[in-house]
Amino acid sequence: MNKPELLAPAGSFKKLETALLYGADAVYVGGKDFSLRAYADNLDEYELQKAVELAHSKGAKVYVTVNIFPKNSDFPKAERYFKYLESIGADAALVTDAGFISLAKNVAPSLPLHLSTQANTLNKYAVRFWAEQGISRVVLARELSFEEISEITAYNPATEIEVFVHGAMCISYSGRCLLSNYLAGRDGNRGECVQACRWHYRITETARNESAELAEDERGAYILNSKDLNLLREIPRLTEAGVKSFKIEGRMKSEYYLATVVNAYRRAIDEYCEYGEIISADALEAETLKVTHRDYTKAFFDGANADTVSYASGQHAGSYEFVGAVLGYADGKAVVEMRNRFRTGETLEVLSPGENFNRTFVVGEMTNAAGEKVTDAKLVQEILYPDVPFPLTAGDILRRKS
Repeated sequence: MNKPELLAPAGSFKKLETALLYGADAVYVGGKDFSLRAYADNLDEYELQKAVELAHSKGAKVYVTVNIFPKNSDFPKAERYFKYLESIGADAALVTDAGFISLAKNVAPSLPLHLSTQANTLNKYAVRFWAEQGISRVVLARELSFEEISEITAYNPATEIEVFVHGAMCISYSGRCLLSNYLAGRDGNRGECVQACRWHYRITETARNESAELAEDERGAYILNSKDLNLLREIPRLTEAGVKSFKIEGRMKSEYYLATVVNAYRRAIDEYCEYGEIISADALEAETLKVTHRDYTKAFFDGANADTVSYASGQHAGSYEFVGAVLGYADGKAVVEMRNRFRTGETLEVLSPGENFNRTFVVGEMTNAAGEKVTDAKLVQEILYPDVPFPLTAGDILRRKS
């Protein structure tokens, strides 16, 4: 069995480090230009080079998004950018536009090209066409069923197929949306989406000089609010179908979200490849409820599905909250950077890529950097030293049931 790649988002260098620590085989990042997440921290050119070096040192890959819908004025700068990505050894550029594809092939011939989901690739013949244009991997549109995905992979065995398995979905066809342009003057197709589909709306229908308001509740209706995708339990079927890469959405999400979701999918993939089934499926699916999320759906995976919009609510806060980042451990004490308030006597749970995953402990005696005893951790990002009865590792996360 060929183990599929777990591909994680990294909206900053710190998030890239988190994704790699928690088991991502590859990360996708945006630079300061040409990325569809203009409001993520993104990486400057120095950070991109360091990201590639770090990932390669860990046997992982870095794909750089260059997937805006470009205009004529973008091409001179893009030419230099593609050359730079080739020079630092980026593992691929993620592109949408045919003009950018042509440019990259000419000026950076050794840089692999992956086709973005924004290209709306829905059929096996389109995949074959893009492969003939030099595309080595196609990220399929989210609006496909399992049967359609299987047919595409079977017809294109020499082309890598990447599929989104988790995260936010757009109400528009694979993200090609103009709501943000019309309502806020910001171009979602150039990385400036304001998430207008997540706003509260009130619809008024006027008839016979009378108007009647259609509202889900007193706050309005979320008529455009897509649910979040969750295909964790479908990893076996997608693997058997020959999907090369499982992609998690979320370059704008928090480090805690990233660690939790990557950890869950890493363990699910490993269990399936080792045992032929996801033996901890219930527990790992429960992990995805511990982060902020919308109602989950499999969307179009089992065929046409009308149950993809959450009309009555925005997001669920998640069943757990991130209270501390572990920086180290020595002499029975953890070194913790506080993120949310916690106290001695409380029970905390460990999120870890290692053996401490889901272990719990009661916070014992705790001191601050000055060596003073503390019972209430309430200063954001304060460094604290709580007693912990088992060794923790830098990068572990402490969380508390909400």
